Amino acid sequence: MKYILIAASLMAAFSVHAQHSLSKLWQTDSVLPIPESVKLDPVSQILYVSLIDGDGSKKDGKGGVAKLGTGGTVINENWITGLNAPKGIGQYGDLLYVADVDEVVVIRISENKVINKIPIEGAQFLNDVTVDKNGVVYVSDSRKNTVHQIIRDKPTLFADNLPNANGVLAVGSSLYVLASGDLWRIDSKKEKTKIAGDMEKSTDGLEMVAPDEFIVSCWSGVIYYVKDGKAEQMLDTRPEKSNTADIGYDSKNRIVYVPTFFKKSVVAYQLK
Repeated sequence: MKYILIAASLMAAFSVHAQHSLSKLWQTDSVLPIPESVKLDPVSQILYVSLIDGDGSKKDGKGGVAKLGTGGTVINENWITGLNAPKGIGQYGDLLYVADVDEVVVIRISENKVINKIPIEGAQFLNDVTVDKNGVVYVSDSRKNTVHQIIRDKPTLFADNLPNANGVLAVGSSLYVLASGDLWRIDSKKEKTKIAGDMEKSTDGLEMVAPDEFIVSCWSGVIYYVKDGKAEQMLDTRPEKSNTADIGYDSKNRIVYVPTFFKKSVVAYQLK
């Protein structure tokens, strides 16, 4: 009886801590020069991938944005060129907003070109971007521990004291921010509430799966499912020395798109 109870306890513990998983669907060839972020356009079903192609903090003009199909086909590796070290991507209609060291680059998709660059005064390492339902843009600065808000192309400081601020996600009147292993919610009054913690410190990409349920990637190679304040590890590619940078998500088909950074590819996983 003792052994049966122990086995039952182990099975119960496993069911609590392993409720979700990621199953690999496909992987591109290693032809993408340092992919950092993936953004799915749900209308066109195009994946936009930021390519650093150099030092992630230098303004060297080597970066760009590639276009991929949702089956992993590289449509155009050089769709947008001449950027510096592009990272997070946000979308609002026909516009893409891309964090690029110390400015946010605005791309008009239908024209296949950059139409504006919005400098952020004092910025050092702009990282992730999100856009709310009203077109308000938020961009994190990982070295300044801040998040800026952009309204009608005018940036202002929105939040600070967020260590290594990275992944940002606008949902309704709330902004969710990843900061050095913790997930925070900032409400319309700019009050902060810690949603989850104790994750690997290089927290990077953030996507919502359901109300108060999230997928969180860490640059070092770990992906979590966050629910009820707890982080469940779904993937660990650190043994393969493969990074899991700023993820994209297809909510309809429950597919997670992962840029592997130095491995120069994008990997798609089925969320189960």
